Amino acid sequence: MVTIAHVPAAVDEVLAKYFASQRPTLDAIYPAVAEAGDVLADFVLGGGKRVRPMFVCAGWQCGGTREGTDDPQTEELMLRVGAAIELIQACALVHDDILDRSDTRRGRPTAHRRFEAVHRDRGFAGDPVHFGVSAAILIGDLALAWADDLVHGIGPADSCDARPLPRPVATLWAQMRTEVLGGQLLDITNESSADESLTAAYRVMEYKTAAYTVARPLQLGAVLGDADDAVSAALHGIGIDLGIAFQLRDDVLGVFGDPAETGKPSGDDLVEGKRTALLAEGLQRASTRDAEKLRTSIGRPLSDAEVAAARTVLSESGALAAIETQIDDRLDAALTAIDALPVTDGARTDLQWMAKRITHRQR
Repeated sequence: MVTIAHVPAAVDEVLAKYFASQRPTLDAIYPAVAEAGDVLADFVLGGGKRVRPMFVCAGWQCGGTREGTDDPQTEELMLRVGAAIELIQACALVHDDILDRSDTRRGRPTAHRRFEAVHRDRGFAGDPVHFGVSAAILIGDLALAWADDLVHGIGPADSCDARPLPRPVATLWAQMRTEVLGGQLLDITNESSADESLTAAYRVMEYKTAAYTVARPLQLGAVLGDADDAVSAALHGIGIDLGIAFQLRDDVLGVFGDPAETGKPSGDDLVEGKRTALLAEGLQRASTRDAEKLRTSIGRPLSDAEVAAARTVLSESGALAAIETQIDDRLDAALTAIDALPVTDGARTDLQWMAKRITHRQR
């Protein structure tokens, strides 16, 4: 029986097998298309903590039949769902890096920068930047299409478990796709409209991050594990709290994180103009003068001194402390709800471990 600790390696195996099975199809179209598919495979298999599949497993363990049960078919389906979510994550990240004009992801060039480099190295005609963005959009689309194929068991022979997806799982899957794309659209709208409200920041967090990072994966796993509606609903609430705490921690790391750990330049969220809850708190709490200084730091390249100055405003205004308090409050609420779940001790322990893991990431 797969345990939560085994999930990352098991999901990587599912993904590697799926990519290998799809490569002949791409190569038959044209070698350049297969090369683009290789970029996607390298992006997906080259990093990531597999948090979302682990939450699928945590939800699955909250079902009524998990402890002491050997159910290979359901286990394979659970891993397939987890692997498919990683393809949705790949689509979101590739497109997000384009929207944010990011140069690096996990300490390596982003997908659009990789394609841009290919254009230059091979002396292609036209604008290498436009080519890079265009190619990355298309492999992001491919990741989203393959996510649907994989989750529904559609693909080349022997590439995935052919067991059909139960309808309640398919319904949750469809809701999750819409939520993450809607959250992304709301995010860029907030940036362009310069919406500085906490309400807008939290709405983005709920749909862009919390829903597809924790809440829906937990529910997908729970439905696969035959959990009842009450447990599924409780897991959704837990997932929203944990997902928002996860994003709040990400917001802190986006300004205060060590580039060696985050794989992103120092102060990257400020440079990209992200309207985070941390920024909204800072703008509300800072003096008029400091708030204006903070506004001038949004959405443009910053020197190390300017990043340090913005950090000082966020710290001295109390914004950083407020976000840390919110993270703790969300985690406490989730842990209290986990304690109340009618699940096995093993399922509870794993879910508690995951809750603390995603909220206690270090700067």
